[in-house]
Amino acid sequence: MSFIGTWHIYEMELWDEDYFNMEVQAYIEINSRNRGYFQFGLVSGKIDGNVVFCAGEERFEFTWDGNDECDPASGSGWVRMKEEDFLEGEFRIHLGDDSTFLAKRVK
Repeated sequence: MSFIGTWHIYEMELWDEDYFNMEVQAYIEINSRNRGYFQFGLVSGKIDGNVVFCAGEERFEFTWDGNDECDPASGSGWVRMKEEDFLEGEFRIHLGDDSTFLAKRVK
């Protein structure tokens, strides 16, 4: 299965929908060069990652660099296929919060 595409985030462990969809529909976008973008709430950035195999499953692991409420921020994360057209993953903010999330492929 391919991680390439745009995925709308519809659930986050730490934040409710009012926050994560505050400015735009929360999303993560991954392109064919294993790079992309994301935004949820007031956190946004560019991602750079690789597909890896972990415990017998394929995952896309990434680092990111961007902003959190207009302050420079960075972190890491991962996604894996939950089922066709659905991802689950985690965003980690360096020296800050970590949150799992669920996302659905935009068609």
